[in-house]
Amino acid sequence: MKNFMKTVTVYSTPTCPFCKMAKQFLKEKGVAFIDVDVAADEKQADAMIKKSGQMGVPVIAVADESGKEEIIIGFDRAKLATAVGL
Repeated sequence: MKNFMKTVTVYSTPTCPFCKMAKQFLKEKGVAFIDVDVAADEKQADAMIKKSGQMGVPVIAVADESGKEEIIIGFDRAKLATAVGL
């Protein structure tokens, strides 16, 4: 996996097709990410809602070295690619 100096967190559920597409896209591009199953972790689900204002998934948080996060709602291939530096 390439190190883009960014931390990518994908808030997802096991049954979400757009979550699967987002994670597959990141894998294909060699981007490491943290997969958070919000169906199994209520605290993480609450954190996702606070960050994004959304209850739907995927929510993708891309944090830079300073910790500043860009929040991407849904699987937006172009926006995700730009956020991670592709």
